[in-house]
Order: sequence, then structure tokens, then C-alpha cells
Amino acid sequence: MDKRTFIKTSALLGLGTFVGFDALCKLMESVSHIPAKELAASEDFWQKIRGGYKLTDDYINLENGYYCIQPQVVLDAFIAHVKDINMQGAHYMRTVQVENKNKMAAKLADLAGCNKDELIITRNTTESLDMIISGMHWEPGDEAIMAVHDYGAMLDMFGQVSKRYGTTNRILTVPMHPKSDEEIVELYTNAITPKTKLLMVCHMINITGQILPVRKICDMAHSKGVPVMVDGAHAFAHINFKISDLNCDYYGVSLHKWLSVPLGTGFLYVKKENISKIWPLFPEEGHDMNDIARLNHTGTIPVFTDLSIADAIDYYNVIGAQRKEDRLRYLQNHWTNKVRGIPNIIINTPEDPTRSCAIANVGIKNMKPADMADILLKKYGIYTVAIDNKGVQGCRITPNVYTSTGELDALVGALKEMAS
Repeated sequence: MDKRTFIKTSALLGLGTFVGFDALCKLMESVSHIPAKELAASEDFWQKIRGGYKLTDDYINLENGYYCIQPQVVLDAFIAHVKDINMQGAHYMRTVQVENKNKMAAKLADLAGCNKDELIITRNTTESLDMIISGMHWEPGDEAIMAVHDYGAMLDMFGQVSKRYGTTNRILTVPMHPKSDEEIVELYTNAITPKTKLLMVCHMINITGQILPVRKICDMAHSKGVPVMVDGAHAFAHINFKISDLNCDYYGVSLHKWLSVPLGTGFLYVKKENISKIWPLFPEEGHDMNDIARLNHTGTIPVFTDLSIADAIDYYNVIGAQRKEDRLRYLQNHWTNKVRGIPNIIINTPEDPTRSCAIANVGIKNMKPADMADILLKKYGIYTVAIDNKGVQGCRITPNVYTSTGELDALVGALKEMAS
């Protein structure tokens, strides 16, 4: 959907608020000559972007990692889709539902950098990756490699597979402050055995924000005949990359995170030659074994959320992938650089700016993360999430493009007081 079609469609649906999208396009055109890294530091510019969001006055929201709220233009489009489909009823569901979902998947594939016949829309990363884990042909003695910091839902599924089929899970601990990519790659290399059937790796660790060298891990694993499944829940539409750059076999995403699609959408990428190797969660007859649609049957779903994918992609493309990444990294470094090295403050995220982006984790010595989060909210009006497991103790701090440096300075002041 291009800008003209986007605005025209909005008008047909009775949405006068989409003049905001038109204004956004003009704003981005006015700064098109400014390098992304330079624009990242422009508070005046990003304050205008902030104006496109409806934010609560009750607290400073620094927990965008769970769910990134939609800008108002995307939220309005979502509401319009709900109203339109409610009006059409079963006629929509029986005529154009599948066609429109395929269009959304194709638009996602274009953004993700993969073939449209290798991607399906799911409900979230958990559904996407658990489908791969549970759908593989496991045999007793097979091994899978993962890390202790990987997301709990996937670790739970690996645990169930182990109990069900007699497989072995080799669980690693990735250093929070690696000296090099090679240190991480070697860790995974040493875990591979002739019995290894699948290696799972986070693109971006959800509790610390560390970005892992996925391409190097994939190349290494493939040289040993091992397929790689990547948890991209926090990387997609956060950092600028294409799936084709990674050389992975499977990639799962939650679109309600950094693409800011309404809750209930994700996607699964499966390399073409692997589609026939996976059993679907919910079977549906009539598909060729190499057709990725055979993995996509889930029954009746909230299709208006799927339609919002196009609106969120249009917004993301107008902002620009590199502009967004550079702003998010700028925000994280803005506050972490001010507190690193202060006594009693512990940063659980690599200092090297290439190894993280928006997400970082901070702890206070001798303070429980739950208490820290409680104090930040009740005393300072800053909402975060406490992380107290897998060797990480602290609060995850996750700004978004609408976050101001003033809000992060409030966090810095709070941390300094708490640490003293």
C-alpha cells in the first residue's frame, strides 16, 4: 500500500485523522537530506514523532519490549478494519479473507527480505518457534542446542520434546560482555555433536538486549550440517537487517513488538527446503508438502489485526529502518553512558554499541530487581520490568521512538539516587 492508496483507503473508511500520516510523510521528506545518525540526536524532530502517539500521563513508559504501542494513525486504521469487517461479516470471511492475508504476508516478506512462499502470518513468536520445535521428526538420542537466556516458552517446548521423545537439550550460557563474536561462535561450536539436530539462537536477547552474531553462528552450524532456528522477537523492525542476510533456516517474530502491529500477530519464516520437514500445529488437508500454507491453519482468527500489518509497515517505512535503529541506539547510549562506572550501578548489557540497540538492563547492587522496579514506579513514576533469573538481576529499560531524552534523564537521576 503506497501513501496515496493508504490515505485514499482511510478516507473511504471515514477516517479524517489520517491527515496525520500525510503530515508524517511531509515531515520525513523535510529531513531526507539529514544523515540518520545526525537525525537521531535531534530532540525537536523526535518530539514531532512523539506527537503522533497518545501517551499516558500516569508514568514514563520504559517497558516497550513486551508490547510497543501503535502510533495513532496505525491504531485508527486498526479500529477502521474492525468496524469494516464487523459490517461485512461472513461475506468478508468467505470471499477475500485468504486473499488479503496472503497480501499481508507478501508485504511482510518484502520487508523481511525473503520469498513470500517462505513466510506465514502467525500470532506471535511463541507459536512460530514452538511449531518448529514440536513439528520436527525427533528420535531418541537427538540433541538440541539452546542458551539459558533464551525465551522460556521455547525452552519449555524443548523440555516437553525431551520428555516425549527422549531427546537431550544442551543449554549454554552466553557471556553478557563478550570480547568478540568469535567467543560466542566458539561457545555454540563446542556444543555441536554428531547428534545435534537443531540449534536455537536469539537474534537479540530479550532480558539484556545483547545482539548475537547470528550470521556467523548460522554459517558455522551449516558447515557441520546443523540447521538454525532464530528467535527474532526483539530484532525485527528494531535493527535494520534482512533475513536473507542471516542464512538461517527458521526465523520467528512477534509483530506487536517493534513493528507496533496490534496484539495478536507474528510471522514464521521457513527456508523453502525445510517446509516439508515440519508437522503443523493444526493439520489441514489439501496442501502440497512443500507449500508453507500447510503450516498456517489455525481456525477462525481476528483478521482485522492481520490487515493492520500493512498500516504498520507503511508507518515504519516512512520513518525509515535506519533512522529508527539509530534513534533507538542513541536513546539507550544516552542513559547507559551516564551511569556506567557509577558505584553500585550494574549494567547487564554490552558497552560496545554494535552489540545492542534500544534494550538495556540495569541493576543496583544489593537491591532485588522487584524492589528496584517498585521504587522506580512508585517514587519516580518510571515503569520498567524486573528481571531476576538466568543470571541477570536488574530492570529492563526499553524506550521507543517517542521516548524523550528528558525522560531518560529522569531515569538517570533516579538510578543515581538509588545507588547512593
